[in-house]
Amino acid sequence: MSALEKSMHLGRLPSRPPLPGSGGSQSGAKMRMGPGRKRDFSPVPWSQYFESMEDVEVENETGKDTFRVYKSGSEGPVLLLLHGGGHSALSWAVFTAAIISRVQCRIVALDLRSHGETKVKNSEDLSAETMAKDVGNVVEAMYGDLPPPVMLIGHSMGGAIAVHTASANLVPSLLGLCMIDVVEGTAMDALNSMQNFLRGRPKTFKSLENAIEWSVKSGQIRNLESARVSMVGQVKQCEGITSPEGSKSIVEGIIEEEEEDEEGSESVNKRKKEDDMETKKDHPYTWRIELAKTEKYWDGWFRGLSNLFLSCPIPKLLLLAGVDRLDKDLTIGQMQGKFQMQVLPQCGHAVHEDAPDKVAEAVATFLIRHRFAEPIGGFQCVFPGC
Repeated sequence: MSALEKSMHLGRLPSRPPLPGSGGSQSGAKMRMGPGRKRDFSPVPWSQYFESMEDVEVENETGKDTFRVYKSGSEGPVLLLLHGGGHSALSWAVFTAAIISRVQCRIVALDLRSHGETKVKNSEDLSAETMAKDVGNVVEAMYGDLPPPVMLIGHSMGGAIAVHTASANLVPSLLGLCMIDVVEGTAMDALNSMQNFLRGRPKTFKSLENAIEWSVKSGQIRNLESARVSMVGQVKQCEGITSPEGSKSIVEGIIEEEEEDEEGSESVNKRKKEDDMETKKDHPYTWRIELAKTEKYWDGWFRGLSNLFLSCPIPKLLLLAGVDRLDKDLTIGQMQGKFQMQVLPQCGHAVHEDAPDKVAEAVATFLIRHRFAEPIGGFQCVFPGC
């Protein structure tokens, strides 16, 4: 496995080039266009996939934090969805529509701190301990002392936080745990090359359409339907800019900073500020979170994750984009039957976005197998071989 493949575990690009028209069984068909027809990269609102949105207030030592959640469903267990690093709750939009049509459940997709539309007092604290406490606090704020049965489902960084939350028993009504494409061994190996990878991304985009187009053509999200709703939660307008002016091209690489000379540093600084403003005018959208600045927390997210996952005394599901991602501890645990595993080939790292129907089918089958939820719409379980 190459360094680039290993670097995918913070929620970024997939390990292989994008496949034309790949995605869920329903979504992929929408990407295949006839000759001469342009693909639609316009953004789609969250309301096409979720039933409601809520800002949940949580009180702590530093004041009040507000966590954005998107919800669907009114009966059955709560599926609490945690996104990967740099993504948002909107990455679960297409999956939500798919799972709601298969089993009776309630969806709560959460914007983790410093991501999406969540607003916290201490946005720089992205430690596993703090984010796990956030999850527990949001459940308590929403449901009080008697929460309904909850299954935690997390992708990449969100999968790690789900495990830390479960291990610390922060959700007392927890009945199941699912990690999507995150494995300790591969993630730890990827950390050394992660900064180089992040520096290779565009820093700005001229429009939301531009950002969506980049995400699909770069392979970050292989499913156009998901990208159109998901990328809205990954980027934001640059401060002080309301609309693009004179934009002509996509940003292909990073914006290099000018080196300051000792002589004339004041004029260089002034020119640098002017250049930055011109860049923002031409490319008014940038990433909501600077992942490079979260490096000191990466080790804490993933180190010891496999043993934590295996030690959680609840039914567990691991969904992977490739069997080569398994590390030693998980390989042994899988052979001992300590968790259910399913490999979804021809997906990038954002498995739940690339193949939302396949992930929904796997989760629905898991829920029905353990009698956590009832099937609806004539859904038939297909039990995997592993």
